[in-house]
Amino acid sequence: MALISARTIITSISLFHITLGFFFLTNPNTVADQSIVYLLGEAMGLPQVRSFESQSPALAFLAVVLAIIGISDLVTLSLPDEMPDHHWAMQAPLRLSLSFALSAYAFFFSPSSPLYAAGGTSSSPNSSSRFIHPSAHAHAPPGYNVSGWGGDALKNRVFFAFMFVETVSWFWTWVTLQEERRDTAARKARRRGSHSM
Repeated sequence: MALISARTIITSISLFHITLGFFFLTNPNTVADQSIVYLLGEAMGLPQVRSFESQSPALAFLAVVLAIIGISDLVTLSLPDEMPDHHWAMQAPLRLSLSFALSAYAFFFSPSSPLYAAGGTSSSPNSSSRFIHPSAHAHAPPGYNVSGWGGDALKNRVFFAFMFVETVSWFWTWVTLQEERRDTAARKARRRGSHSM
């Protein structure tokens, strides 16, 4: 049996989305100044963006979207019987895959990525090593191209930290849901076995 139920984890994620929506609407700098955002951003060498220092229409739109997602997830948890279990059995792996892909994109296609570090010139002592800290690159490496579709706006520490937390949370949810499903199936098998005797 899981230490924390999947419903509790999903409720926490939903409340996290609603809280983020509130802060993106009222004071977005609060989110950008969080220690986990700073820690993950520094560890990955991702840039700090100034657009979170003040309110903007894009952040207000994001706040409403996050609040709607959080509220709809809470409503889904209140459905009767096994309906939420079937819903989350499909949603958890999907959200895990999407959040993992987006966090990988934010890091691996950013200027601090080790993919571009190997493409540097051999005159710099740090350019040939893939294992140096990402912030050792003073400027974008020679092989890096700015994406033309606006994807560079996703390569920052706030987005990466959010997607990283989402990835960990949805992986935990998915594992817990599988464990709960196994426990439920074992309980049903024991009941069938006791009724057949």
